[in-house]
Amino acid sequence: MNQPSSSLILHPSSLTMIHLGTQGWSYKSWDGVFYPKGTPPGAYLAHYATQFKAIEIDSSFYGTPRAAFLAKWDRDTPAGFRFAAKFPKLITHEKMLVDAQEDARYFLSGMRALGEKLGPLCLQFSYEFRPDSRALLDEFLASLPTDFRYAVEVRNRGWLKDWFFEMLKKYRVALVLVDRVSMPKLQEVTTDFTYIRWLGNRKDVPDDEYTHVRFPRDKELNEWANTIAELHERDVEVWGFANNHYMGHSPATLRELQTRLQERGIEA
Repeated sequence: MNQPSSSLILHPSSLTMIHLGTQGWSYKSWDGVFYPKGTPPGAYLAHYATQFKAIEIDSSFYGTPRAAFLAKWDRDTPAGFRFAAKFPKLITHEKMLVDAQEDARYFLSGMRALGEKLGPLCLQFSYEFRPDSRALLDEFLASLPTDFRYAVEVRNRGWLKDWFFEMLKKYRVALVLVDRVSMPKLQEVTTDFTYIRWLGNRKDVPDDEYTHVRFPRDKELNEWANTIAELHERDVEVWGFANNHYMGHSPATLRELQTRLQERGIEA
């Protein structure tokens, strides 16, 4: 395993313990709703960063972001801002980790450009990534440099066994806690931080108009606020990202969560 580079290690004690954000920011239907009317797309992120202090980069799933994009994103956000990102689908969905170490090195090398603004990197797998790839995942995690933080999201219930959680603990990798119809709600913590993703069904919002709440999730959000409050009490750093499909408008989901956390005496 590679040795860590001290310039990139992020110490939880130096950070706000709860980081909430949306999954992506390039949504035209937010214009006039979340972004001021007429905001050019190139200014979306800068405005977003005045409202929230973390975001999950959606475009990294389709390929390593270009250096010019990373530099602009850095310029558009203040020092305390944090980016999480998904590994490219080439690694997780197409190769499903087979001979993917070089691709991972290329991705990680590019993401270093964000420096201290870089948060956890998420390996999001599809249902087709099954537990018979156990040894492959173990080998891949062992090959990753330790100066980044990682989270793993699985969508096949067969992974949800003690041996899988122990593997993640061994490499200090977070289990992604997902709010998704096909997966059970878990509270398993496998390292000093956790990574939560609030996911909806794409079929529920076929018109891509993410302008308002369509699916109130009061019960679920109350439960998640309790979970986050409990994790906060345990000094577990929390990263949580909502997509538009969860309620119809992800900024509203975050505001609802923030309100519930404030009611519990927690600023996020």
